[in-house]
Amino acid sequence: MINSSLHQLGSALRAGKISSVELTQLYLDRIAELNPALNAYVTIKAETSLDQARRADTLLAGGKAQPLTGIPVAQKDIFCAKGWRTTCGSKMLENFIAPYDAHVITQFNNAGAVNLGKTNMDEFAMGSSNETSHFGTVKNPWDRNAVPGGSSGGAACAVAARLCAAATGTDTGGSIRQPAALCGISGIKPTYGTVSRYGMIAFASSLDQAGPMARSAEDLALLLNVMTGFDERDSTSLKRDKEDYARELNKPLAGLRIGLPREFFAEGLAQDVAGCVNAAIGEYKKLGATIVDISLPNSRLAVPVYYVLAPAEASSNLSRYDGVRYGYRAPEYGDLTEMYERSRAQGFGEEVKRRIMIGTYVLSHGYYDAYYLQAQKIRRLIAQDFDDAFRLCDVIMGPTSPSTAFNLGEKGDDPVQMYLSDIYTIAVNLAGLPGMSVPAGFGSNGRPVGLQIIGNYFAEAQMLNVAHQYQLATDHHDHTPQNIGL
Repeated sequence: MINSSLHQLGSALRAGKISSVELTQLYLDRIAELNPALNAYVTIKAETSLDQARRADTLLAGGKAQPLTGIPVAQKDIFCAKGWRTTCGSKMLENFIAPYDAHVITQFNNAGAVNLGKTNMDEFAMGSSNETSHFGTVKNPWDRNAVPGGSSGGAACAVAARLCAAATGTDTGGSIRQPAALCGISGIKPTYGTVSRYGMIAFASSLDQAGPMARSAEDLALLLNVMTGFDERDSTSLKRDKEDYARELNKPLAGLRIGLPREFFAEGLAQDVAGCVNAAIGEYKKLGATIVDISLPNSRLAVPVYYVLAPAEASSNLSRYDGVRYGYRAPEYGDLTEMYERSRAQGFGEEVKRRIMIGTYVLSHGYYDAYYLQAQKIRRLIAQDFDDAFRLCDVIMGPTSPSTAFNLGEKGDDPVQMYLSDIYTIAVNLAGLPGMSVPAGFGSNGRPVGLQIIGNYFAEAQMLNVAHQYQLATDHHDHTPQNIGL
């Protein structure tokens, strides 16, 4: 049952072959067995989840079920959920109980889904390996000596290890796509503004975007149908008609133009990853697609631009954590200023403090024009590169990550090498475009490889079909890690 698609699970629930309570308990039992070793979840409230499952069973019995009614979904611990501990992977919010629901949580509640628990993550979504979490490192279920990617590493691990039917994540510079690639699952970051950020704890407001993580593109379409929608409480939420992201899933790919950026296949890409990606391109040729050589010349500047803009926004967003109203407060201090200083120094981890310092520096008098303003100008050039490319092709493809999952602790002492893990994903966030990753095979070390698919604005339905057709022709997404009880 736990290897079933969301569509299959929904059909089984509606047919009465299994109840939501039984399905939820099945996942809770697996979490109890496997989570101590994998550390994918930070908070489980079994009775709360089972209460939701009982309500879902009532809807199912009354014939009022929606596609996700009764299905257990894990929520990244960046989304506020009323009555749930919401930590953002930080000591600063270790004991914070959210008094309200994020828009994403409300959407899933309205769909009748079950909140299975809150997943581990890099602190305040700052990281590419899930090693910055206050609650410890998440292990990659394919190889527990490897990182799962970040910041949505707990969500990716939970989906890969079948500790949930699906999960939510957030993507600021690749934090859905990169862990999806490293854990051998599918994940999509939709166009900026299509999913409300209300109740999603902010890292970098102009870059953060929520999205789903699941086994397949077909599953992602069902999840995206629930997550998207206008929300007047979020000033960046786009007012658009609701759409069905599964509407194009059976469309043939004959005539599809795939753009391959030469910058994505240059120095720095591991040979085993390149081999898997090229094999995937070969499958698309068999499906009738044509290949177009394109260039994204300013993509080489994406990492430095991102690490000016994202820390700048983070330094502003994280200034609210001062020990006064909520969050961690230092136990000993002399005056108000010392309380601020000690609370922030003790409550934030090293990576978060590093980025706050960088962000404060680039926004300071005398450096704003030289760094922040220049970075915004280059951001516009990066977006223009994509505009030019989409005149020549329908979708862009390439590797999601330059290598398979690296070992735990391998890059912890070298922040720049860690930042380069997102070299192929960051430009998509800077441009506000949709991007996704799907499994494309395995590297020489047996660890998963991800294929990245980038679309034009609001082209999610097309991208999901492009991924779905590939998954109909291959079985990479059906593989499961060993030692997870399957």
